[in-house]
Amino acid sequence: MRTREPVERTSRPRAVVLPFPGLDTEERAAVARLIPSGRVLLLAFAALAACLLAVVLVRQTSVFAVQRVEVTGAPPGVVREVERALAGVRGRNLLQLDTVELRDAVERIPTVRAASFDRAFPHVLSVALVAERPVAVIRQGRSSWLVSDRGRVMSEVRRDRRPGLPRIWAPRTLRLEPGVLAERELMIAVAAVAPLAAARFPARVAAVAFTDDELTLRLRSGLLVQLGEPADVRLKLAVAGRVLPLLDDDAAYLDVSVPERPVSGETLDSQVEGET
Repeated sequence: MRTREPVERTSRPRAVVLPFPGLDTEERAAVARLIPSGRVLLLAFAALAACLLAVVLVRQTSVFAVQRVEVTGAPPGVVREVERALAGVRGRNLLQLDTVELRDAVERIPTVRAASFDRAFPHVLSVALVAERPVAVIRQGRSSWLVSDRGRVMSEVRRDRRPGLPRIWAPRTLRLEPGVLAERELMIAVAAVAPLAAARFPARVAAVAFTDDELTLRLRSGLLVQLGEPADVRLKLAVAGRVLPLLDDDAAYLDVSVPERPVSGETLDSQVEGET
């Protein structure tokens, strides 16, 4: 009977630790030169502390106190409103002013669309404005409201003010006050007259009506311009602007609801409420 020879097991290799070569004298000296000394570190921390202390002192003193507020980019009336709103910043440190908070406060003014701030050291706070652009007057009973091109109510005005702007009639149930954005139907009517100045419309618009999902402009001459659905308004206004000079004096309406096929006639087929 043959005996099985024992199988010799191979042992696992042992980990070998290799000695790390030491640095010679010159290399140690080079490394030592790269490490700042205790004195250098102390001076650096002292300089940093002095800078922080200077910043704190400057923020707490009147060195950079606001002495003047310069407001630009808007009509004089709007500038005066902003200056009144910012009257409280005079005497305050420029570095302590929260310009985001100030911007929000100024943009809440109904006549201001946007504002940006700049610290003009040592004593001036500069404010650049973008004013709201009035495009129509909203009539609501005995009240009249000036509205901007983005449908924001700017202020209440007298009935006879701004005669060059078209009138838009609003129901009495609609809440109107400075700063409020117009609701859907009113906003559609505002959007219809907003591009008139840029389009160089050849006639002045007296009133705007939006009923049964159709827009109608009444010109000061009495002629009605029917825009139809509130879509492609700029295109329709451009077409109307081209056609109006070609119409006879007895024309009663111009229908550009289909801008590719403008239609004019002598019989009124719609009415727009006029100024009484």
